[in-house]
Amino acid sequence: MASKKKTFSELITQSEVPILVDFYADWCGPCQALAPVVSDTARDFKETLKVVKVDVDKNQSAAMKYNIQGVPTLILFQRGKIVWRQSGLMTRRDLKTSLQKAITND
Repeated sequence: MASKKKTFSELITQSEVPILVDFYADWCGPCQALAPVVSDTARDFKETLKVVKVDVDKNQSAAMKYNIQGVPTLILFQRGKIVWRQSGLMTRRDLKTSLQKAITND
């Protein structure tokens, strides 16, 4: 029997590793510019971090729950709690530095 797909809430609360959620929209230019930065960061942190992309147009309830005012917005969850949040474009170096700080402050 196929396993049931986890809900967003289950995903962020039951993960053993922190989860970086990229709230984006297909029509958003800055989101498209940030996508390769997030992909590279996911590769850099593949042992210690999971990355999930959430399209705010298709997942309006999640966007509302986490008060997403603009895209792109990145939120880092550890055991369901927000430990870091940033809106707008970031360089790969800034994102990596911010995530390392947030993860090691556990």
